[in-house]
Amino acid sequence: MSDADNTVDEELDDEYDDDDDYDEDDDLDDEIAPEGNRIVGARAQAVVEHVTRHVADDPDAIEVEVEERRGEIALLVHANPSDMGRLIGKRGRVIQALRQLVRAAGAAEGVKANVDVVE
Repeated sequence: MSDADNTVDEELDDEYDDDDDYDEDDDLDDEIAPEGNRIVGARAQAVVEHVTRHVADDPDAIEVEVEERRGEIALLVHANPSDMGRLIGKRGRVIQALRQLVRAAGAAEGVKANVDVVE
């Protein structure tokens, strides 16, 4: 390596050296968002949207509405009337399984979640 290469390397090291700007009094807590900025039931809503869109014949017609009530969330699935039978299933087995998944997803976030299929 020549002296010119060493000089260029030293200049780049000095230019990009972040140690000079570090201040021990920097308050790193400012980068953490307050707890109130989370979307309540986001995981449960994502589970409902994913499952219902894959079960339905018309996935574009699926809309999930979230209603928040006293620490609980109700997820209302609006679907095409022709998909209602597929979402409910024989003897309600599909909707029962979906409700189980949503309860688990809600519990992971610390909320009670429930699903209903509406027209």
